[in-house]
Amino acid sequence: MKSTVEKLNTALSNLSPWDGLREVATLFPQGVVFSTSLGQEDQVLTQIIATGGLHVHIFTLDTGRLFPETLDLLARTEAKYGKRIQIFYPESTDVESLVAAQGINGFYDSPANRKSCCNIRKVAPLKRALKSQKVWVTGLRANQNQNRSQMNKVEWDEGNQIIKYNPLLDWSFEEVLTYIETHKIPYNPLHDKGFISIGCAPCTRAIGPDEDPRAGRWWWESSSKECGLHTK
Repeated sequence: MKSTVEKLNTALSNLSPWDGLREVATLFPQGVVFSTSLGQEDQVLTQIIATGGLHVHIFTLDTGRLFPETLDLLARTEAKYGKRIQIFYPESTDVESLVAAQGINGFYDSPANRKSCCNIRKVAPLKRALKSQKVWVTGLRANQNQNRSQMNKVEWDEGNQIIKYNPLLDWSFEEVLTYIETHKIPYNPLHDKGFISIGCAPCTRAIGPDEDPRAGRWWWESSSKECGLHTK
């Protein structure tokens, strides 16, 4: 698999997102999935997949704690592109046990509690969504944080046993915004209020103009600002 990933990385590293997605969809028919969090980068990829008629299945994770604006954007996106986005939810019994043990907002109490919440609400549903798939497409960009700056366009995700493709890895934030404006892509209105990276409502705040793009996520703790979905 290491050899396959290296060959794919070489083949796709200089391709545009449009050509790269078309290539992986051809190489892995019915085996390519895209996980969207409905952020700006993911909205770009949704537009490319939907308007390009690419055979890439789109899904999202509803943690049960999302902003109303995020759920509204999901509906608007489906309506605009006439394409259903599959939703994966956490197991209800796991959430009930978590809340019984920690309280409804126990994730504020410690990094361990927060990671447990992320694991139940996000990581476990993601594993279900990726099961038996071949390629996982993401909207990660290299300049979002230090961890992501070390990534390649194509990698092997050991935790999920899947090839991971990041077609927007070398895009700047300005390129993302320009593409959204040019193609009139729907986006979350919270972005206009200083929310750059949007996750669960209790764990996301607006940031100032000089703060890191991920500073608004889990702002009460010192961490790599990752929930466990994207780690090397």
